[in-house]
Amino acid sequence: VQLQASGGGLVQAGDSLRLSCAAAGRSISTYAMGWFRQVPGKEREFAAAISASGHIKDYADSVKGRFTISRANTLNTVYLQMNSLKPEDTAIYYCAAKRSGWSTSPPAYDYWGQGTQVTVSS
Repeated sequence: VQLQASGGGLVQAGDSLRLSCAAAGRSISTYAMGWFRQVPGKEREFAAAISASGHIKDYADSVKGRFTISRANTLNTVYLQMNSLKPEDTAIYYCAAKRSGWSTSPPAYDYWGQGTQVTVSS
């Protein structure tokens, strides 16, 4: 599975962005999907995850109430809607796919995209 993340950019605090993660190579309809983020010099951290069916979602406390993860299995795509962005949301955002089960831990994911930069200015 190849994952391509897009939609990042430079925005001001309070603005919104929608990230997309397009999958190629096979269907991701049976995979749990996650969004993670990383700041240089720090470990990659969990942001949001969604089950294969889309019925189960989980968010890091730092983004809860501001970010929404969703998926369109017919398009083989996962989204991350980010509202009320803060400077501390600045990071490279990665999407990832997990073949089976559920996890919010980066090492548990099997496939990774290349990342998209999100920069939020104050």
